[in-house]
Amino acid sequence: MKKEIQYITIDGRGEHESFRDCITKVLETLKPDEGIHVIKDFEPFPMYKMMEGKGFDKYVEKVSEEEYHVYFFAFAKLDNIEMNKHLTIDNVRIKKMLDIKLDFLREKISLEEAKKRMKASFDKITAEEFAIGEQHLQEYGITDDLLAEKMEDLLKIFEGILVSTELKLPKGHPIRTYMDEADQIKKVLADMEDLLVKIFIKNQWLELYDKLSEISIHFSRKQNQLFPALERKGFDKPSKIMWTLDNNIKDIIRKSKDLLQQDNDKDFLSIQPEVIEMIQDMMVKEIEILFPTSIELLDAEDFAEMRSSDDEIGYCLIDNPPAFKAEGLSEDNRSSDNNLDGNKELLKDLARVLQKHGISSEVKEHEVLNVSQGLLTLKQINLIFKHLSVDLSYVDEKDIVKFYSDTKHRVFPRSAGVIGRAVQNCHPRESVANVEKIIAAFKSGEHNEAEFWLEMGGKFIYINYTAVRDDQGNFKGVLEMMQDVTHIRSLSGSQTLVSWDIDKKDDTTIADNNSALNSENSEAKNKYNITKDTNIGVLIKEYPYLKDFLVALSPKYQKLKNPILFKTMASVATIEKISERGDFNLIEFIEKLTAEIDRKS
Repeated sequence: MKKEIQYITIDGRGEHESFRDCITKVLETLKPDEGIHVIKDFEPFPMYKMMEGKGFDKYVEKVSEEEYHVYFFAFAKLDNIEMNKHLTIDNVRIKKMLDIKLDFLREKISLEEAKKRMKASFDKITAEEFAIGEQHLQEYGITDDLLAEKMEDLLKIFEGILVSTELKLPKGHPIRTYMDEADQIKKVLADMEDLLVKIFIKNQWLELYDKLSEISIHFSRKQNQLFPALERKGFDKPSKIMWTLDNNIKDIIRKSKDLLQQDNDKDFLSIQPEVIEMIQDMMVKEIEILFPTSIELLDAEDFAEMRSSDDEIGYCLIDNPPAFKAEGLSEDNRSSDNNLDGNKELLKDLARVLQKHGISSEVKEHEVLNVSQGLLTLKQINLIFKHLSVDLSYVDEKDIVKFYSDTKHRVFPRSAGVIGRAVQNCHPRESVANVEKIIAAFKSGEHNEAEFWLEMGGKFIYINYTAVRDDQGNFKGVLEMMQDVTHIRSLSGSQTLVSWDIDKKDDTTIADNNSALNSENSEAKNKYNITKDTNIGVLIKEYPYLKDFLVALSPKYQKLKNPILFKTMASVATIEKISERGDFNLIEFIEKLTAEIDRKS
């Protein structure tokens, strides 16, 4: 891609003897922000090596067989990106590697030729060298879309020379946790490969897919914890490229589960090799490139901070790992980093407001603050955010995530790693254009609100974006509000009396409910004959998709995903006991189950 700078044009058509002298004179007076535009009646191959030796890259435009335009501009310096500050890298090696990759990406050489050149030039390439090379490609006009499209081929170019660093890390280290999860995922893939050569038994596949679905937790922690830490060191390619690949894997897993539940055995089995290959490829990218590079870029304090929020998202196919503490990082420092649910920026903003009004900037937890409409302590402010029935996130006018509410019912995972992160990096690449469209419309004043809704795992999620403006109408950011409105949408008529007795499952109320459920009239209304004594295992065997529905309905049903626990529970648990476990009213719980069966029928 041509670099957008000022060019001095030299028309060399028909010129031969004086042309080289003309180039030499221009080079002597050329400014750092200028380039040379050469017009020739043939492609000037002899110039290319000479100009490269003087530190110039090129872009060629062929107008016709007798007219070529070549733009020469200085090579981008390989030490001018943030990532270089955190790695000890030989820029000569990186430049040589980049030249081969660029020739391939610009379709000047074939994949096989690129492999030959790379192997002839290098005995080995480390994960860090590969990663920093990817980061530099953007300076040469290589888009993230092209990089994502060609990633598999780029990896093939390095076959046999990309060395993987063996990482020996203690239990509790975040990278060790990712690796332990990868080991468990590989075991699931091995079991899938075994089943592919055996007689198809649906329940065996359902058990494996219950496990495989947990890979979304692995990806979510990576996207919300590891990627932000790498971005702070100047390495944003995982956020922009790997996130897309993660989502592709989640999509094909969802597609497979739908085919399995629809008893479409033929199509289900036909795409399993692709599922296995996609996940195996991702594991290779993580283990050979992402994890070793993360170890080189991040320090112990980064990982200690990361570990402190990992539990909020959870883990894939493993138990919670032990704590990880950075050596030399005092306990006091760690606790202060995690105070007030990670909303440190909110405290800073409050402190600045107080200081402006002549109040001490040292905000104490119990100090009363004169907020817009009332008097609240800092502790009360945080408790209010924590107990809101909606999730809130705030992005400032510079597109930086400054705050999210720490609620127990959170619709999508959040962790302290997103604070201070560019909002564009908090979304997969495919969604960024939509995010930027909303922000641009808010900044211009064209719009003040945008709303979305989606159905997900039996829930109806409502999302609202509101432009935040000060008293003068100046744009100050975006407030995102997100809420599970499944229950609200089911309401009708009026309720003017307190319903605590039902919510708390008063014994008398439960007895009345059970009596009603077992009456002939109730059975007539419940066409699936679900009663308080219905066995959950029998019900899920009849309607397998109910297991995923229950897991999405309440975090308390997560144990249903454990095959061993599920087998034990399925043989003894009744609908009544399952409803109590999830803190649901019995009648309401059965209504939810029947509604889901109706929806899937």
